Amino acid sequence: MFRRTFLSAAAALALALPVKAQAVDIVDTAVSAGSFNTLVAAVQAAGLVDTLKGDGPYTVFAPTDEAFAALPEGTVESLLLPENKDQLVSILTYHVVPAKIMSGDIAGKRAKVLTVQGDRLSVNAKNGVKVNGAEVVQADIEASNGVIHVIDAVIIPE
Repeated sequence: MFRRTFLSAAAALALALPVKAQAVDIVDTAVSAGSFNTLVAAVQAAGLVDTLKGDGPYTVFAPTDEAFAALPEGTVESLLLPENKDQLVSILTYHVVPAKIMSGDIAGKRAKVLTVQGDRLSVNAKNGVKVNGAEVVQADIEASNGVIHVIDAVIIPE
């Protein structure tokens, strides 16, 4: 009788405790947001999914679907072709910093931050936040392996 009561109480306690949500990585966070379909397709075409699902930490300046749509006609389709994979990888990795940078870390400052691509981005957080001229429209979307900052334009390496 004691054993059955104990097991019932233990089961009830286990069911009553909140289940901790599984941490979601940058790729899955972008997929679930629904406004990064073009970015996700580009990451897949570039073969960068496993990298961005890795340990990180990463900061991704993520252009929205609207930002990709603002590129000259045919640009996205051209970049997604297998023969343009190197250029696509260069552009996408230019949006990624190999560190977790929250908006509070850079508020009121200007900085040149090194990207995974190898060049530096110019970040100006003196009045809002701009990254190479693209405006951060939503900051600090945390993921298990870093953070996403939504930008309103695709930034192209020079």
